[in-house]
Amino acid sequence: MSQRDTRLAGRVALVTGGASGIGAACAERLAQSGASVLVTDVDQTLGEQVVAQIHEAGGKAQFALHDVTDEAQWESVVSQCQSAFGGMHVLVNNAGIAIMCSVFEMSLEDWQRQQAINLDGVFLGIKHCVPVMKDMPEGASVINISSVAGLKGAPGLSAYNATKGGVRLLTKGVALECARNQWSVRVNSVHPGVIATPIWDKIDPTMMDDGANNVDPDEMSKTLVPLGVAGQPLDIANGVLFLASDESRHMTGSELVIDGGLCA
Repeated sequence: MSQRDTRLAGRVALVTGGASGIGAACAERLAQSGASVLVTDVDQTLGEQVVAQIHEAGGKAQFALHDVTDEAQWESVVSQCQSAFGGMHVLVNNAGIAIMCSVFEMSLEDWQRQQAINLDGVFLGIKHCVPVMKDMPEGASVINISSVAGLKGAPGLSAYNATKGGVRLLTKGVALECARNQWSVRVNSVHPGVIATPIWDKIDPTMMDDGANNVDPDEMSKTLVPLGVAGQPLDIANGVLFLASDESRHMTGSELVIDGGLCA
């Protein structure tokens, strides 16, 4: 990663799904730029490792065990963020899962579980964090991690499309609500393409028992992505840092697509 900067000095960030992949990269990148970061995840072991790495690099962070579908837990992590760091300036709604399955074969249970994590979790984050963020004199930024699957359909990912498309339009609606209320909270979405993260190891539930990786993002990118390579979590984290900082002060309700040309 690049050298430490001070773009987020004095700011406080909450990153959901921060134990691995894009979430971990975002937490580390925001901390590197001066933010105090609350890393939340259902994986306590990996989450605490991310916090330890931030500390080793000279940053400030804490971990909170957090199921984003649980409204009471949202209230708890917001309270922890305020108590530990004095407020909240940046919310990165990153936690999510991907289930690859024909919508005609998907169980209602899997449909609802994916909706709950990918879309309800974003709603709850917005509901409980924006009221805290709107009073921060420095201004605030909500960054919702959607996907290129929130911009275009894909066979076998219809249910995932529904969640990420929902995140995209929820973002725009909330951005306009904040603007109408004259709150200094900007709300934008990020749309990663094929990024080399652990989510590919879990995308097909039939492959989870033996841990097989049924999708190789590097091989897939050679033919699918115009740039020919998969993105890295840091590529997304750098975009999130931009949206978290004052450099994007005139952006709200926007889509930041980081996909190697996939949607072009």
